[in-house]
Amino acid sequence: MANRNPLLNGITDLLILDILSVEDSYAYEIEKTIQELSNETLSIPLNTVYTAIYKLEREGYITEYSKLVGRKRTRIYYHLEESGVAYVSELLENYHNLTTSVLATLKAIEGTKGNAKE
Repeated sequence: MANRNPLLNGITDLLILDILSVEDSYAYEIEKTIQELSNETLSIPLNTVYTAIYKLEREGYITEYSKLVGRKRTRIYYHLEESGVAYVSELLENYHNLTTSVLATLKAIEGTKGNAKE
């Protein structure tokens, strides 16, 4: 059974919504965008991207539509809805607050290591 990381799931939601805030995109393109923009250090499997997309769609933050690409091929694109715009802003604020607090805590802990009594 795969190890589920709720923090990574939340970050996946955030990244998908933020990518869609720039332009509509399809799942494979979202996966590749995350990988490329992270300089290949963040690799989120396509099935995880789809799981997050389906959840975000159920919650009404994004919608899908089909687009003809080529003569006979259609591709499913995802679009950020107004509720998704508000939600991604909330997620970004929460993410910044969390990372700032974690970094401050780690820095404070590092500063006490030299003062610890043995």
